[in-house]
Amino acid sequence: MAMASTALSSALSLLHAKPATTSLPRPHPFFPIHGRRPSVAVACTSTAAASPKVLELGDAIAGLTLEEARGLVDHLQERLGVSAAAFAPAAAVAAPAGAAAEAEAPAEQTEFDVVIEEVPSSARIATIKVVRALTNLALKDAKDLIEGLPKKLKEAVGKDEAEDAKKQLEAVGAKVTVA
Repeated sequence: MAMASTALSSALSLLHAKPATTSLPRPHPFFPIHGRRPSVAVACTSTAAASPKVLELGDAIAGLTLEEARGLVDHLQERLGVSAAAFAPAAAVAAPAGAAAEAEAPAEQTEFDVVIEEVPSSARIATIKVVRALTNLALKDAKDLIEGLPKKLKEAVGKDEAEDAKKQLEAVGAKVTVA
């Protein structure tokens, strides 16, 4: 507790320090020069910050430039032995939780490819007949299809259609995979 009150008193003394005077003209209230903003008192309705000391400190911090605020943060981190990054994981953990749930349940495959891997020479004619029935190809096209194996017989078909084609081709002796 003593360390926190010392840090607050250091922050207050830092906040009340007068900036060095410069020869620059006085900034316009709506157009700040060099990142300085006009001091504006903001009414706080939070019950947690009802203390006048807290309100005064908040108003003083709100009037800091970015460079002064960065210096204050660095000073408080050194003084209290904490890091702003220590508070970041709470927010970072919430985002990956949704992504992890999505990764655990991969989308079910709805489209399949029927690939003829191998046709024994004794089953070539029967396989050509089944290929023609499944695809409505001409005799020459069906024969060309089973010569340069492996080849896709059907692409992006439903599971039932793919399994049916596989069953018919395997019944005549062809080796088939469904991917």
